[in-house]
Amino acid sequence: MIAAEPPTRSDGRSTYPDQLAISQRGCPLSNSSASAPRYALSFTTGGLLEREAAILAPIYLQNRDWVKVRDLAVKENLLRARTYRTGVRLVRETVKRLSSLSDHEVEILDEVTASERGHLMWAAACRRYDLIGEFAEEVLRERFLTLANTVSYEDYDSFYRAKAMWHDELDDVTDLSYKKLREVLFKMMVEAGLLTRQRAIEPALLSARVAECLTERTPSDIRFFPTRLA
Repeated sequence: MIAAEPPTRSDGRSTYPDQLAISQRGCPLSNSSASAPRYALSFTTGGLLEREAAILAPIYLQNRDWVKVRDLAVKENLLRARTYRTGVRLVRETVKRLSSLSDHEVEILDEVTASERGHLMWAAACRRYDLIGEFAEEVLRERFLTLANTVSYEDYDSFYRAKAMWHDELDDVTDLSYKKLREVLFKMMVEAGLLTRQRAIEPALLSARVAECLTERTPSDIRFFPTRLA
C-alpha cells in the first residue's frame, strides 16, 4: 500500500480504512492481509462468458481434461477471437470458470435454456472469484432480501472499501482497473438476468435442476442469487 496517497482518489474511493467501522466491530487497526487470502481480480476478460461456455463444455465432455480443452480451443480458435492473444485470454478465462463447475453441471450446460446457462455461469464466477461471490451474497442478495430494489455503483464502492480494510491488494488497484472491475461485474449481473441495465434487481427464477445443483454444495450456492429460496 502506498502511504503517501491522498485521502481520496479521482473516483471518490477512500485510500484509508474506515476506522469507525472497525472500532464498531471491536477489531484492532492492523494489517491482516498476511492472513487473508488475496483476491483474484482477473475477471475483466469478456463478461459472463455464456456463449464461450456453450462452445467449450461439449469439448470437455469428450476429453474430460481441461488442459486438452484449452489447447484445442486455442489451436483451432474455437471461440472465433479476432486475434491470437484475445483468443488465449478468452479460452483461459472460460476454462477457469467452467472448471469450477461439477462434471454434472458441465453436462447439463449443453441442454439448459439460456436463462439456466446464465445462472450456472454466474455461480461459476462466484465460485472462481471470492470478490464476486462475496458481493453477490453480501450486497446483491442482502439488498433483495431487505426489499431494496436496486444495486448501485455506490453500493459496490462501499463494499469494496470495506474489503480493502483487510486486503491491501484492493488498495493497490489503479483507478482505471477499479472502474473496469466494477463495470464488468455489473455487466455480468445484467447478462445473468439478475439486474436490469437501470440496476434494478431482478429476482432469480431458478429452475429445479439448477437449484438442485446449487444446493449440492455446502453452504448452498443459492446464496449468490437474489431469491428467497434457502
